[in-house]
Amino acid sequence: MDNLIDLPDAEGFFGDYGGKFVPETLMFALQQLEDTYDRLKQDPDFLKTFDHDLSQFVGRPSPLYFAQRLTEHYAGPQIWLKREDLNHTGAHKINNTVGQILLAKAMGKKRIIAETGAGQHGVATATVAARLGLECHIYMGAADVQRQSLNVYRIKLLGATVHAVDSGTATLKDALNEALRDWVTNIDNTYYIIGSVTGPHPYPMIVRDFNSVVGRELREQSVKLFNKFPEAIIACVGGGSNAMGIFYPFIQEPEVKLYGIEAAGSGLETGRHAAPLNDGQPGILHGAKSYLMQDKDGQVIDTHSISAGLDYPGVGPEHSNLKDSGRAQYLAVNDEETLRAFHMVTRMEGIMPALETAHAFAALDYLVETFNPTDNIVINVSGRGDKDINTVATMDGISLD
Repeated sequence: MDNLIDLPDAEGFFGDYGGKFVPETLMFALQQLEDTYDRLKQDPDFLKTFDHDLSQFVGRPSPLYFAQRLTEHYAGPQIWLKREDLNHTGAHKINNTVGQILLAKAMGKKRIIAETGAGQHGVATATVAARLGLECHIYMGAADVQRQSLNVYRIKLLGATVHAVDSGTATLKDALNEALRDWVTNIDNTYYIIGSVTGPHPYPMIVRDFNSVVGRELREQSVKLFNKFPEAIIACVGGGSNAMGIFYPFIQEPEVKLYGIEAAGSGLETGRHAAPLNDGQPGILHGAKSYLMQDKDGQVIDTHSISAGLDYPGVGPEHSNLKDSGRAQYLAVNDEETLRAFHMVTRMEGIMPALETAHAFAALDYLVETFNPTDNIVINVSGRGDKDINTVATMDGISLD
């Protein structure tokens, strides 16, 4: 298991997955980024600034909260919530953007770009760019612009420009395509803050490392609150940054089970879903090899999920390796189960989870029976659900106009 914690290798591979499959134009920029990160991740001043910003700007550490009513409802294991929804901007995304904006500053980049699906990464990127007074452009699928209108307005209020992408399915995949095109065109002055553990090396490693503050905190909090590590950690998986951030510090702890929950959409059997780890094959997308939803000719196929943040045909290469190695297990829940879990958690705990996070809660129906009442399981509450009110209302047949 040591080899899992030491990855990626020098070429950016997590086992068979990862790498750098990009145009020659980007190779220098990626090498420059890797060299900068390798230098700064050991620099005491950089680490001190990062820790300070996480504490004073983001509001870390986030609490580990006992969900008493959920625990009573399931009459099974003790259910705990890692409250990333309480971070500044409302999700785990800010952890990574705080780190990457410091890299951009060190590299002298004055222009920031990013892709976003649910809008939380867009908001987090616009937030840190505003804090440093940097020009910021956010690419977002036109379909997501409509279903995440609240976050679109938040991004604009922060001074960033939102570019609606109409091509393809007009969702996260297409937003990432356009962001990459922008980066190739403006390579000299632009820093691309990728929002998940996807893309070419070194991005999956960088995003994982910056967001692993979540798992490091959980190690300390769990021992303090219940005198041991949790028996299991559950997190939703799209690209996979929230899950990778909480999983990574526990990879060498085999007694801790790791569960990633993908979006089954209308059902795995229908093909209308976003669950490449459950119903995909290895392929190359956005500069890296990973599990991918594709047809028999290797072409990327359309995805569907009630949650914009999980509506992506690929997944981070490290998750692909964790699947193949058996260290993590990946399940999928559908839209109906997700919406039911959203309402249940909101009413039982007074916590409104993002629809992405609601996938992790929905998986409790399948997992709680495998644990004892003395076991402790942790759900990573990756974000809050304010952004999803319009989507939920529409699904419930309610008009907010």
